[in-house]
Amino acid sequence: MTLIPLISAIMTAPETTTAPAGAATLSPRNSYGSEHSRHPVAALLAVGLPAALVVAVALSPMIMEAPPKSKPMQGTLIELTKPLDPPPPQPSEEVQPTEKVASATDAVKPIVDTSSLSDNRVDEGPVVVDLRPIDPGPPARPADPPPAPRLVFAELDPRYAGAFQPDYPASEQRREIEGVAKVRVLIGTDGRVKAVELVSTDSPGFFAETKRRALAKWRFTPATRGGVAEESWKVMTVRFEIRAA
Repeated sequence: MTLIPLISAIMTAPETTTAPAGAATLSPRNSYGSEHSRHPVAALLAVGLPAALVVAVALSPMIMEAPPKSKPMQGTLIELTKPLDPPPPQPSEEVQPTEKVASATDAVKPIVDTSSLSDNRVDEGPVVVDLRPIDPGPPARPADPPPAPRLVFAELDPRYAGAFQPDYPASEQRREIEGVAKVRVLIGTDGRVKAVELVSTDSPGFFAETKRRALAKWRFTPATRGGVAEESWKVMTVRFEIRAA
C-alpha cells in the first residue's frame, strides 16, 4: 500500500521555478509552449499512472476472514464385550442302516387266489330270491285331538232371585195390558249384565222396564270353560201379569 501515496504526492506537489532576473512576466506552468523540456515526463506520468494504480491494486493484500474454528467433538468411549464363542456342536449319533425287509421286486403271494382269465367257467354265487312287495295296509288313522273344555252356561244367581221381576209399567197397568218381554243379555265374568238387546215384546213399556231392572239388579253366575270364567249371552223372558188384589 506504499506505492499509491507516493504517486499521489508527486501528482499534487506544485512545481516551483525561479524566474530569471529581469524577466517581465512569468508564463504559466502548464501553458502551451512553456518548459518544452518537461513534456516527455508529463506524458510518461499520464500513461504510467493508471498502470501503476492497477498494479498497486493487484499487488495490495486482500483482507480475508479466517474460517471459524470448529470445536473438537467429544464422545464417550463404550467398551463392547466380546461375544462368547458358541459351544462346539455335539457329535450326532450315527444312524444305523435298517435291514431290508422287502422290495418292489419281491414276489408277494396274493391273499385270495384268483382264477386265470383264460378260464371259461362261471363262478356261481349264492341264490338271491326276489321278495314280493309288502302291503303296508291302510294308512294309520291320525290321533284324535284332545277334547275342548266343556262350557258351563251362565245361570241366574238364586241369591238375587227376589229382585228379578221388573216393575209393572203404569200406562200398561191402567189399560190392563198384560204380556211378555224377551231380551238377550250379555253377562260379564263378574256376573253383572253389561248389555241388553230386544228379542220380542208385547209393549215397549215392558222392554223399557226389563232393561232398566236387568242393568241394575240382575246377577248371574258367569259361564265357565275349563274352570275359567268368560263372557256369554243368555236369553231371558219376563212376564207381566195383573194380579187381583
